[in-house]
Amino acid sequence: MPITVTDPRDERLRDYFGLTDVALRRVLEPEQGLYLAESEKVIRRALAAGHRPRSYLMAPRWLDDLGDLVAAAEADGIPVYVGDPAVLEAMTGFHLHRGAMASMHRPVLPVWEDLVPASGRLLVIEDVVDHTNVGAIFRSAAAIGVDAVFVTPRCADPLYRRSVRVSMGTVFQVPWTRIEPWPDAVTRLRELGWRVAALALSKDAISLDELAAAPGERLCLVLGTEGDGLSRRTLSVVSDVVSIPMRGEVDSLNVAAASAVALWATRAH
Repeated sequence: MPITVTDPRDERLRDYFGLTDVALRRVLEPEQGLYLAESEKVIRRALAAGHRPRSYLMAPRWLDDLGDLVAAAEADGIPVYVGDPAVLEAMTGFHLHRGAMASMHRPVLPVWEDLVPASGRLLVIEDVVDHTNVGAIFRSAAAIGVDAVFVTPRCADPLYRRSVRVSMGTVFQVPWTRIEPWPDAVTRLRELGWRVAALALSKDAISLDELAAAPGERLCLVLGTEGDGLSRRTLSVVSDVVSIPMRGEVDSLNVAAASAVALWATRAH
């Protein structure tokens, strides 16, 4: 049976109010840490990807819409907590406008080289620190058909709550992992036959139109951090530096917008 909660500081629910996203990653039990999934669509996509819930938290009206998940949770001994919207908002610190959350076990990330052989389109996100941008990039990657996404060691966490929400749960659909050492891994990708194209402003850059005309069977696009763009070390080892043609005295796009444009232009047919 669902467990009714009335105290927004109920210790059984510390996953939802007592831990920051950084702290959730460092939870020692379970060993791999946790993340929070918000909304029915996101939760269902996480479950479809094989992720395991630790508990659920929802408003009463969601007991019917998520009845199958509630029944499965009860069968597996996973607690389902229910509270009035005001209690949930006081607990989490924000309005839970989609009514349901889940505390999920973080999956073990694969070795990046294991994702390469079956791929034809890869995307690397280098040091992008805004979680909204990371989520938006993943959504574009899923929509356009990227086979895997790699994030560099200093990139924002794709499983941060805001990243997951903005991606609409597509962070669970696209295979991804951390790629390191970076940018040394570029050399390995090129040895494996990949064309590694970095989006950056450069006098010697080729046009995205030129890349799109003949992208090759194995193409890896690399996007850089907001503001500073890609590191000089990365630009020195890639196959190509590529720029998006601009008009109207605009020299660049937001990294999330640039990812959508570049991914669509070079998509596999």
